Amino acid sequence: MKRRKVRHYSGIGGQAVLEGVMMKNKDMYAVAVRKPDGEIEVEVDEYHGIAYGSKLLNIPFVRGIFVFLDSLILGLKSLNYSSTFYEEADEKPTKLDEGLENVSGGHENTFLMVITTAISFLFAIGLFMVLPYLLSELLSKYIRNASLIAIIEGVIRIGIFILYILLISCMKDIRRLFQYHGAEHKCINCIEKGRPLTVGNVRKSSRLHKRCGSSFILFVMLVSIILFFFIRVDSFGLKILMRIVLIPVIAGISYEIIRLAGRTDFFLVKLISAPGLWLQRLTTKEPDDSMIEVAIKSVESVFDWKEFLKDSFGYEIDDSWLRDDEEVNE
Repeated sequence: MKRRKVRHYSGIGGQAVLEGVMMKNKDMYAVAVRKPDGEIEVEVDEYHGIAYGSKLLNIPFVRGIFVFLDSLILGLKSLNYSSTFYEEADEKPTKLDEGLENVSGGHENTFLMVITTAISFLFAIGLFMVLPYLLSELLSKYIRNASLIAIIEGVIRIGIFILYILLISCMKDIRRLFQYHGAEHKCINCIEKGRPLTVGNVRKSSRLHKRCGSSFILFVMLVSIILFFFIRVDSFGLKILMRIVLIPVIAGISYEIIRLAGRTDFFLVKLISAPGLWLQRLTTKEPDDSMIEVAIKSVESVFDWKEFLKDSFGYEIDDSWLRDDEEVNE
């Protein structure tokens, strides 16, 4: 069967979780996890988002703020679910566990998710927004050009982020997480390139994708350089506050860029997307076949890829063809 080189937008996306993959299609999402016994467990549920049904989701540069928040909430929820399969079964509740249960009224998982989200958000702001500014301010004693200092701040911010990725990638669990991240991308690329979703075809697909969250974060940093270059205040306190208050604006702009990148192959968009794809060489790793199987399960739980290939590429796939295709790829 002749493969077409054209890419079609599928609308599905996801993220890696502990020993698994979460995939989302419209309001449905699935979390597939490889359990310690080797079996694959899949949870399918709905997630409507914090602005569900609101006209705000139709407004460019505003909708990205809500998409960003929803991705954080659903991502942490999915990670929390996957981690339950790897908790010590015989571990006795501590006084801290009992205290959390009393404070949360029996909803300690939700309570912990909220606390974790808040702490993670504050940590990210401090590390990637405030710290680069403070470091660049040290250089302002020697460099009097405010425009140059703004650029240096952005370069420091990107440098800190890349260093952070390199450091955490040394951890075994993070390396496996990056492999599942690669499996997620490879499944989406396989479908959007018009290939049947088999282990063999996914294995041959690229682990880099223009709609990746890693690319989004890099866009956030690049957009922040431009905004902070033009928007300036004199007060130290206002400078810190500005870097926090403008985060929703930066996220909204970055979302529109990555949304465009995922829907077109125009050469200028490819050029803009290139740095994000380079970064993904750090945040994704090649998965093994068992990881690909988990990602495929997640996709198939929320997305009819056979119907997608029929509608977008004009051909139908039956089970006998899939078996033959797997035999060829083995």
